[in-house]
Amino acid sequence: MLAYDYPILGLFWTMLILFLLVAWILLVFQVIVDVFRSDMGGFSKALWAIFVIVVPWLGVLIYIIANGDKMTARNIAAAQQQQAQLDAYIRTTAAAGGTADELTKLAALRDQGVITAAEFENQKSKLLT
Repeated sequence: MLAYDYPILGLFWTMLILFLLVAWILLVFQVIVDVFRSDMGGFSKALWAIFVIVVPWLGVLIYIIANGDKMTARNIAAAQQQQAQLDAYIRTTAAAGGTADELTKLAALRDQGVITAAEFENQKSKLLT
């Protein structure tokens, strides 16, 4: 009743409920994803999925109590694997070199006398365009 006497409290109450609803939906999806990502057998996965879908409040609460530490470990392992893949991609991309690296190589070839100054300028203009 108080929220209807003060409109700002009604807005706050609505935002709080919306935030909790979104957090709850994210938690339910996280638990369902973790059930299927885990290493338990197919029958156990099916039972957990049915339990979480049929009785969501109790199912999610019991799953987090029973498997919360394993869920955290799986999330950490997945994040580390993604970080390793990102690092490997960055290393291969950065190692490929760029225009500056090519210009340095061309300047070294010109300084060694392998290519002439005209060839250097020609290749430089190709690289910069």
